[in-house]
This record gives sequence, C-alpha cells and structure tokens, in this order.
Amino acid sequence: MSRFQLPASLRQTRNYVDGEFVATAKTFHNICPVDGAVLADVHEADKALVDRAVAAARRAVEGEWGQADAAERARYLYRVADIIERRFEAFLAAEVADTGRPLSQARQLDIYRGIHNFRTFADLAKVANTDFFETRLGDGTRLINYVTRKPLGVVASISPWNLPILSLTWKAAPALICGNAVVCKPSEETPSSATLVAEAFDEAGVPAGVFNVIHGFGPGSAGEFLSTHPDIDAITFTGESRTGTAIMKAAAEGVKEVSFELGGKNAAVVFADADFEAAVEGIVRSSFTNAGQVCLCSERVYVERSIFDRFVAALKARTEALKVSWPDDEGVFMGSLISREHREKVLSYFDLAVQEGATVVTGGTVPVFGDERDNGAYVLPTIWTGLPDDARCMREEVFGPVCHIAPFDSEEEVLRRVNDSAYGLAASIWTTNLSRAHRVSPKIHVGIVWVNTWFSRDLRTPFGGGKLSGIGREGGRYSLDFYSETTNVCVKV
Repeated sequence: MSRFQLPASLRQTRNYVDGEFVATAKTFHNICPVDGAVLADVHEADKALVDRAVAAARRAVEGEWGQADAAERARYLYRVADIIERRFEAFLAAEVADTGRPLSQARQLDIYRGIHNFRTFADLAKVANTDFFETRLGDGTRLINYVTRKPLGVVASISPWNLPILSLTWKAAPALICGNAVVCKPSEETPSSATLVAEAFDEAGVPAGVFNVIHGFGPGSAGEFLSTHPDIDAITFTGESRTGTAIMKAAAEGVKEVSFELGGKNAAVVFADADFEAAVEGIVRSSFTNAGQVCLCSERVYVERSIFDRFVAALKARTEALKVSWPDDEGVFMGSLISREHREKVLSYFDLAVQEGATVVTGGTVPVFGDERDNGAYVLPTIWTGLPDDARCMREEVFGPVCHIAPFDSEEEVLRRVNDSAYGLAASIWTTNLSRAHRVSPKIHVGIVWVNTWFSRDLRTPFGGGKLSGIGREGGRYSLDFYSETTNVCVKV
C-alpha cells in the first residue's frame, strides 16, 4: 500500500455524466508514481458513455444553462470554488498521489490556481465588454454596430497529467461562464482531481449535463471518441504536439474551433549584467520545477561567455543541493516523474545526449533510495554542456528535469539561436539592463517572455504559443472570445 492515499470516494474513480457518477465494466489502475503502488481502479468510458455525455451537454446548453446570464452562471462557479477551498486537503492529497509533485509546491500553486480560475473568470465575465461603433456613410446614413457573445455549444476539454487541476479549471471556468457545457477528459495518468471537481459541481447543484468528466485513454478510447464526435463544437487541448496534430486533423472534418497549448523547447538567456544569484535560482526553478514536467520549463539555457564557467559551476552546486525525495518530506524540491514509462523516455534522452557528445555536468542517472521509492519513477536533475544546436537533444522536447547550458557572445547571435526552434511557447531573459530587456523581448518568437522571473503572470493576459507549441490564445478576454460565438449587429439609425 502506498503512503499516499486518495479520498475514499476515489478508490473507485468513476465518470461523471449528466449529473450522475457512472461506473463501467472496464477499469484500469491508477498507479502512484512515487512508489509504484495502485491507488485506485478507474472506470474507462466507452463510446456509448461519451455519446451520452455529449448529448447531456447539448441539452444543458439548449436549456437553462445556455440561457442564463453571466451573473447567474457566476454564482454557481463561486459555489464550486468555495467547495474546492473547503475540501482543499482532499484535492491536495489527490494531486500529490497522482503526480508525485512535492506537497509544498502543490499547496502553493495547483489547488490555489484551481480555485482562482473559477473566481477570476466568474468576476471577469460580469464586467466584460464588447465593441460598439458608430458610423456615418457617404450618403449621410448613420449606423451603429455592436458585438454580442453567445455560447459556442459543447466544448471538449482534454487536459494533461503534469498540472491536472490547474489545466482542467483553466479550460472549464471560461468555457462555462460563457454559457457552454463541457465534457472533460483528464489524462489517464491523473484522473483523481478532475473527479473531485465533478464532486464539487455535484454538491454545488450545477444543472445536470453542464460539467461532465469521462475517463480513458487516447486512440481507440475516450480521447478519440470525444475529439472526433460530430456534436462537439470546439476542442481545447493541452498536451504533446503529436497528439495535437492528430486532434487538429479530426477537428478539420467538422471545421471546429480549436485552442491548443502544446509542447515547448524553451530557452532562457542570461546576460553578463544579470543579478547572478537571482539568475541561478531562476534557472533552477525554470528547469527542474515539477521534475521538468511543465511545458514552460527551460531546456535550453544560453549564458554570456564572460560568466559562462562561473554560471555552470554555480548551477551545478545549486542543483546538487536540491532535495529529491518523498513529496511530503520537509524541504523537498523534486519528486518523481509521472510514470516509469515516461522515465524510460527521459532516460533515453540521457543516453542520447552522451552519444551526441554532451558533457554531463551533474545528474543523468536514477537515484537509489533503498526503500519503496525505488519502485517509483525518479531521476536526478541533469545539466548538460557541449552539444551543438542541431543535436536532437537541443531540438526535441525531453519533458524532464534537464537543461543544456551553452555560451554566447552577442545579442544578435543569441536571438538567432533562441529562435532557431520548431517550438514557440516561452522564453526568459535575465538582465538588469531595462533597455535590453525591452529590445530583446519582442524579437523572440514565442507566446510569453519573462524578464527576471518565470512562471508568473496576470490571468487576464493572453497565453499560448506558435509553431509546434500550439494555436490560439486563452486568458482574460481572449478566453471569453474563444469560448464564445461573436456576432456583429448592424443597425441603421
């Protein structure tokens, strides 16, 4: 038995469809990545249950939910947020057991953000405005044009395993406040927090069919059944780029709205004038938080040559001081990877980097604990140097606790190298030169650039990437625009 336990209601993790928790004949194990123990049996949705969920969502959109105003829908979302806050410890236990993420990090970010997502979009929708224009034509005719928002309909939301409750609520909250109904498919690796959110919706009395959760896998399972369903109006997906490509092909059949936040091979640039200690600490966070399993993590680090050797030494010392252990240990920085299967992928890149000529500054191996953690999915945080920019380990997303550090000599050079990527999600710049920060940031081809920080932003700002990192933007009014059908009403005065 694992030392990490799920709330009792999740030992049999069921689907939530049309206001009911539904068991199915086929189940699969939810495995704790920390020690390899079975946490729960998860009930896999078949095609008939996915059809039922979509039909229930359609009835909700065409019924009272779709016809309610934003203030009324907001009252329900506030109630859901209050229930999550009251059950904070249960959500925390589920998040840590499913992901192996350090307890302190999940407490400070994940559950808080889940609550905050519901409240933020409930607040935003009540005060959101649209466009209004007055026009006079050449013949003297006066027109007024105003824009209205209406629900898109049924939204399929497919969320990843690395930040389960954060990702799910980031999609569900704006979709729901706009009057849509949602069918959520969490990752098969992390089904627990989505089911707890369903319990919150059930307790809050949200009308049946508004919020649905189906469990299963991708191809030939719930993910494919949902993304190819003809009665889905929009798809929002966060995950790896290959899966996004497959979903986009399916969505093209019905010309559905899509918003994809995909992978990243993100760069960090440290200039010689940076606050040295802050930059070292920032790169540790941006490379190794959540064992590097964040699409925004920095896997490519470029350091100005005059401080390169000093920076590599300092980052090595700081990395080797990080505590890799049980998620609930005091002072732990890094827990396990999500699964032993994913660990095999990360370890294959460890081997490949050496084959491609990397110098392993630190890490590159599996730690040995001598206890149940050896049945888990741990690796050590790893730093490489010496790879050319065209190495596979510099081009492909590892999605593990790794970074490669390379020297650079000029602004122009580093911008060229940073932008030479098939991905375009995020970057960070470390400098005390304000002019340089403003000059360089717009020249990096990504959706978000951080200056002297990482993984923080105002939720009202746009979020998303380009190239293989995705399509579309969500956040603030950008989310309201995506999850709504906008109509221009033109009136002759």
